[in-house]
Amino acid sequence: MADNKRATIHDVARIAQVSAATVSKVMRGVATVKPDNVMRVNDAIAQLDYRMDPLASGLRNEQRRIIGAVVPDLESPFFGALATGLESAAEDAGYTMIIASSCEDEKREADLIARMNDWRVAGTVLVPVRSERGPGAEQLRALDMQAVLVDRVSANDRFDTIAADNFAAAASVADLLIEQGHRSFLLHGATRVSRAVRTRQEGFITRAQALDPDVRVDTLMSDGGLDEHRKAISSYFDKMDAKDPITAVFSLSQHSTLIVLGEMRRRGIRIPDDVTLVGFDDAEWMRITWPSITAVAQPVAQIARRAIAMLLARVEGDKDGLRVQHLEPCKLWLRKSSEHRPALRSPSRLNRND
Repeated sequence: MADNKRATIHDVARIAQVSAATVSKVMRGVATVKPDNVMRVNDAIAQLDYRMDPLASGLRNEQRRIIGAVVPDLESPFFGALATGLESAAEDAGYTMIIASSCEDEKREADLIARMNDWRVAGTVLVPVRSERGPGAEQLRALDMQAVLVDRVSANDRFDTIAADNFAAAASVADLLIEQGHRSFLLHGATRVSRAVRTRQEGFITRAQALDPDVRVDTLMSDGGLDEHRKAISSYFDKMDAKDPITAVFSLSQHSTLIVLGEMRRRGIRIPDDVTLVGFDDAEWMRITWPSITAVAQPVAQIARRAIAMLLARVEGDKDGLRVQHLEPCKLWLRKSSEHRPALRSPSRLNRND
């Protein structure tokens, strides 16, 4: 075109000498369009460098092909991978995805849901800051939006939910450590808010106490920034009785594992000779650090694809009725940080603070 004005579907129709409705059918892959018309439309699209306007393409009763996604933190490796998986699955299904971060702020979460509604998305994937009872889910309900809730959620009577099976995965860590002879544990979490972290804590404690009612499980859950987390874990080790030390740490998120590992290295605590370390949420750095870290791997790609499939089944009317809760199984990768040491751990290093 001679100027910078964006070509419209009507420009394509005029050059191809067909109706705008026919252009729309060609772009959506409708098989009933005559081959000659398909060829002319495609030639016109190429000539005009035409791209469909996703906000203007909802002709009459067509469903808009835009999906929204709101996640707590795009800088997190887990949520970053989840967002990538959601976008890929949506595009494979012929949808465009708009992704936004709530920055772990519940007010912002609700505002973003309202914004998604303003953009007239077909449906929304929400990873709530807190749980399925938070303001984001309430906003989805109030606006009568189609949605799937992911990760920090349990069953819900309005929306389908999908998450890693945090309870079972944490229980498998308890199985491993109890079998190795550990009876004194620290569970460390870098948040008090996340339902997923609370479920991991519950899964470990429930299984450990079922296997041995006399186990000792200390819990340290702290909020705030990195300095607050460091002070909390440092204070825990300072106050621990050297005659009765913990022998294993289960950190309940990747961020938590980094905090615990940093403090243990600062104190010269040897892993696994003094203390065994197991983390939740695997990452590449856990495989290449020394010692390599035993970790629970979440099935991020499977969660993303199933979330999109569940959402589109509702959006496109292929599914109705009762809402479902789906739990994806996790995998526990055994590495050097949990190698069994039959001898009792030496308490000499656990209270060092130099």
